Amino acid sequence: MDKVAGAIADPVRRRILELLRERRLTAGRIAEHFEISRPAVSRHLRVLRESGLVHDTLVGRERRYELDATRFDELNRWLSQFAQPERWERRFDALETEVHRTRRERRTGRSPNHREERTA
Repeated sequence: MDKVAGAIADPVRRRILELLRERRLTAGRIAEHFEISRPAVSRHLRVLRESGLVHDTLVGRERRYELDATRFDELNRWLSQFAQPERWERRFDALETEVHRTRRERRTGRSPNHREERTA
């Protein structure tokens, strides 16, 4: 997980992963998307390979790179402990309640500050 987290810490490597999400590419094709040198792109690809996020295959004289998204699984599991969907659900429930209350007030012509007097 640490190697994956370290690999995706760099914006160039994140962009490379985005490019490889669609299809396999050669280092040359990847380098065309950046204003950095090809050796710099190669160093980024090496980091991605060492983390396991990218695999390369030799096809003739070309080395093609492809994404291995399964390497994100452990990091995703760890990150998910910090996600709090129930917190958002409560907020959406409260918003829904407020919307219904406002609509009801508009239909009945009552203002939010209007209080009915309850007498026996």
